[in-house]
Amino acid sequence: MANSAIPDDILKIQKKLATFEVGSRNYKKYTKILAKHIKTHTMKKRVNSHIKTIETIEEIKKKSEEEQ
Repeated sequence: MANSAIPDDILKIQKKLATFEVGSRNYKKYTKILAKHIKTHTMKKRVNSHIKTIETIEEIKKKSEEEQ
């Protein structure tokens, strides 16, 4: 599952969360943990996307400067 869209740690937390009763103390605890992991994962994806965008813009600038 290396190329999976959802990381393994998030899947593990979701599976564990599914075993708890809604509203229980452990359910609330694991919900917070899951939210933290999802937020971190989303931020990593956003940063990587921004880096790729910046690299693409720099490549386009280099090509346009070479043509002139």
